[in-house]
Amino acid sequence: MVTWLSADTLAIDTINVDTKGKFNYRNQIDTLTTFSLYLNNYESVAVVFADKGQSLKVKGDALLPDLIEVTGNEINNDLTLFKTQNRELLAQRGQLLLNLSRESHVDTILNKPMSRHDEIARLQLLNHELISQAEEFIEKNPGKFSSLILINNFFINSDNPQALERVLGYLQGDVTNTQYAARLRSYSERINRSGEGVQMPYFILKDKEGNSIYSHQFKGKYLLLSFVSTAGIESRETIDLLKEAYREVNRDSVEFLTVYIDSDIYPVEYVENDSIPWSVVPEKRSWGSDIVDAYNVQYIPFNILIAPDGNIKVRNIPAQGVVNAIRNSTED
Repeated sequence: MVTWLSADTLAIDTINVDTKGKFNYRNQIDTLTTFSLYLNNYESVAVVFADKGQSLKVKGDALLPDLIEVTGNEINNDLTLFKTQNRELLAQRGQLLLNLSRESHVDTILNKPMSRHDEIARLQLLNHELISQAEEFIEKNPGKFSSLILINNFFINSDNPQALERVLGYLQGDVTNTQYAARLRSYSERINRSGEGVQMPYFILKDKEGNSIYSHQFKGKYLLLSFVSTAGIESRETIDLLKEAYREVNRDSVEFLTVYIDSDIYPVEYVENDSIPWSVVPEKRSWGSDIVDAYNVQYIPFNILIAPDGNIKVRNIPAQGVVNAIRNSTED
């Protein structure tokens, strides 16, 4: 399947693929258009940039979409060059993502949490290396549209708003006046409002009993704000780890608050969640809720540590790192 925007409408079409994985597709467009090719039963996506009259070639493995090569115009050629230069890193990341995806579908006691944690740690390291390579490319090619694409691919979901702001500052020439660049700048401004070191955004929530919870209630204490799911191995493991951390912290100076952002009813599906000893919020608007937008939560589980002065101290802090982070801050 292929999708693209046509006159502000999402258009969808089907592409027939032969037994050897080959296909041909034709489309009439008048301007630069982004096509998303959904592969491997919609589990992976390859993005293609095409303009009027251009003929492009797509080649690669549907299981490793990051390594799919697209050639035929400057944007695709530049992005394919970046992939070629970083093939080993992208291949390792693609395989790790494939492994984690397969594991997420197998919710049994045969899973090895430590192995999965190691894979996640390795994935974070690979992402860090790829971000570094992407920044180097952007700095060397400040006037290319492909630099905008790399910013979108590697810096949009980063928990480092300063890095996004920095690479946007590299851009020069006509690309700075595009709508694409304007959207990136707007996003950069938004995530800076919930970055590390800034005052926590205001919120008002309702707990499972319907009581109001206000952000100002936590002033003068550390607040561990966690976003989790009612389903999924990683969210349940995060809750278990946070329970361990909660037993170690000083309750007079530390509070926890968990927000379920995919639940519109309570109690949640898993019995162990009913025994959470701190405040729990089933957020009925899920990913569309105000707090998800205000704190720029892109995925779950996601933990944010807020200092007693109300400033965000650490974004995306691992559950097992909460106690040490608080202790180290207290000793400073």
